[in-house]
Amino acid sequence: MKTRVYQICEFESFFSEGSGREMPGYHALPPAVFSQLEHFLLERSSSGSEETFWMTLSIRRGFGKVITVQNYVGVILMEDGTLIEILPKIHSAMDCDPDGAQTKKLLIEMLKTLREAPFKNFQISSVGSAQMNLFEIFVRMFLDEVFPLVKRGLPCGYEVAEENSAFFRGKLMVSQHIRLNFAHQERSYVQHDQFTANRPENRILKATLLYLYRYSRSLKNRADIKVLLQSFLNVSPSTDFISDFALCSSDRAAREYQNSLLWSRVFLEGKSFTFYSGSHLALALLFPMEKLFESYIAVLLQKQLAGKPYSLSIQDTTHHLFDSPQKAFQLRPDLVIRRKTDNTVFVADTKWKLLDVRKPHYGVSQSDLYQMAVYQYKYHAQNVTLLYPRSSSVDLSKPVSFTSKDGLTVHLRWIDLLDAKQSIGKRLTKQCT
Repeated sequence: MKTRVYQICEFESFFSEGSGREMPGYHALPPAVFSQLEHFLLERSSSGSEETFWMTLSIRRGFGKVITVQNYVGVILMEDGTLIEILPKIHSAMDCDPDGAQTKKLLIEMLKTLREAPFKNFQISSVGSAQMNLFEIFVRMFLDEVFPLVKRGLPCGYEVAEENSAFFRGKLMVSQHIRLNFAHQERSYVQHDQFTANRPENRILKATLLYLYRYSRSLKNRADIKVLLQSFLNVSPSTDFISDFALCSSDRAAREYQNSLLWSRVFLEGKSFTFYSGSHLALALLFPMEKLFESYIAVLLQKQLAGKPYSLSIQDTTHHLFDSPQKAFQLRPDLVIRRKTDNTVFVADTKWKLLDVRKPHYGVSQSDLYQMAVYQYKYHAQNVTLLYPRSSSVDLSKPVSFTSKDGLTVHLRWIDLLDAKQSIGKRLTKQCT
């Protein structure tokens, strides 16, 4: 059965089909799907949860009820197999990326920069990956981690087993032996160590494969899952994920499982990302764009500065706002660059926000400017900069700076995410020379 995929970008809205007409920023959903999403939001709201800030329900003239997504990207998988794909709102991709393939590729590259995430080894050029929806790409990533394990042979381990056996081995369990074998002196109830592939790591992987086979609609992914399951015939699927994760070994063989188990945590427990489930949702894997933008820019800047006389500190914790009577209110700028030759400091913060020249001060938050003023003062920074993604109303060739008479200057710079390496080189690293 083919998956019904509905694609939307951040800050855009869904409405129920028939209550309005599609236009830029507004997308129709079948009434049943819209109702499921609405029910989920109301369910979370009535339970007192504040964790659905990534999606809001409101009334809009001409559409009635609308559901708007904001600041988060990823996938929402409904129990009936319907998939909602949320992509970043990348300005320069709007007119040249109708199917979202270019934006999707960029999103994967951004995800690969996250620390302690299982994305690092994946290449979106893998066969058919570029045409897959995000959920199937995530499934593909997991399968690409499991195949090498199976090819090398599943690591085995010792498992404590109990059985009423005709052969004596291990330790006699006296009470069970007396109870069960009073009339069967030829048998012994024993406990022994059994060398088996049925170790916790393999149980978790099998449970993940079975789970993904249920929801995946990609013919290639489903075929590969069936192939992999053949290697797990003697492994029981995990029925208690928390306990099995706690039992995972720390031996050398277990290190081979690192990325595949990270993925299993994502699918089975929702770890590493913002994760939701509900009566109508099978899975929602969502990523805060603020964090993705910050991580992506930091990694690219690190590469730009490699081999140059600069050091880069990410989420720097050198200073506090107050030092007496004790240190308080730690400052944590996203990026602190220090020039090694003279220890000159440059500070930058990333902000995932589309600025608009038509708004007062371009729409820059007053609190962000106050924060940058504090950074310049506490770090004695030569240069403080706010980094934003490129937006449609901003002329990249015209840099913007806020300046005060007492020497405070805060620069605004825009990063073209579809040409981020060159954009960072032009708009940030040159300021540090």
